[in-house]
Amino acid sequence: MADSEILLTRRLVDEAMAALDGTCAVDLYEGPPTAIPRSELLRRVKGKDGLLTLLTEKVDAELLDAAGPQLKVVANYAVGVDNIDIPECTRRGILVTNTPDVLTEATADLAWALILSCVRRVAEGDRFLRSREEWIWDPRMMLGQELYGRTIGIVGCGRIGQATARRALGFGMRVVYHNSRPLPADIEGELKAELRTFDQLVAESDVISVHCPLTPATRHLFNAEVFARMKPSAVLVNTARGPVVDEKALADAVRAGEIFGAGLDVFEREPIVEESLLDLGAVTIVPHLGSATVQTRAAMGLLAVENLLDGLAGTRPRALLNPEALSD
Repeated sequence: MADSEILLTRRLVDEAMAALDGTCAVDLYEGPPTAIPRSELLRRVKGKDGLLTLLTEKVDAELLDAAGPQLKVVANYAVGVDNIDIPECTRRGILVTNTPDVLTEATADLAWALILSCVRRVAEGDRFLRSREEWIWDPRMMLGQELYGRTIGIVGCGRIGQATARRALGFGMRVVYHNSRPLPADIEGELKAELRTFDQLVAESDVISVHCPLTPATRHLFNAEVFARMKPSAVLVNTARGPVVDEKALADAVRAGEIFGAGLDVFEREPIVEESLLDLGAVTIVPHLGSATVQTRAAMGLLAVENLLDGLAGTRPRALLNPEALSD
């Protein structure tokens, strides 16, 4: 394995870099703080045995062709793998891995940071004070919404969705969820969660927290028609994938008062943010910070490296997504 060559498309945290040290030959992209240019990615991937990629890199047939038939594993430093053509990798016998579990709690915390910011207008209040406008306390000033006794709707109730719902119980909220299949009865009982159709959830929820994967069916799942059916006092929070929400329609809905506000950690054309969102005080936006804790980014890096090295060694990686690609 020491003779293996890998391409790492961004420097990871120190713990992960130390875990890679001495294990294989590492070609590290250290360009500007943007995604590696596609042309450079296609050039540098040639002859590599493994790739350690971020969600910013598109791994498709063109890239796999450029790498060559010796490529064994693509280790994605993320839970979502909508940037990777997994069927194409499987067809070529290339293992694909991700970093699940380790970022669950951190992402749920961030979802709640956005929820609280939206319903109590925290970021908006911070920006107001920094503007140095003259003010005095007023009974009508910057009124928000309460959470106690209200309903939170979880769209996509996997690990992160469940962790977000669990926190809602501490706020005295009722939990409804929409998922590809019902949760096991014991988990439903623990969360006091009630299954709903998507339309029912949209109509009932005071807070909607999005945790579903990006698929053709979920692209622009939240659009103008859906916003029109939400409560005018409701807020939408997205910590999943940007294209699940039609950002322009969201901006229009907030501006028209169709919904109370929104919190976004991910964006349709990341790192570009829809221009019409930027001047809306009722929208809180942060730069994809869901997993951005010291502990979680270290855990993600170590798991990605572990997956990569196992794939290079011919052993089954812990977070393998396409076991059918394993050779007999």
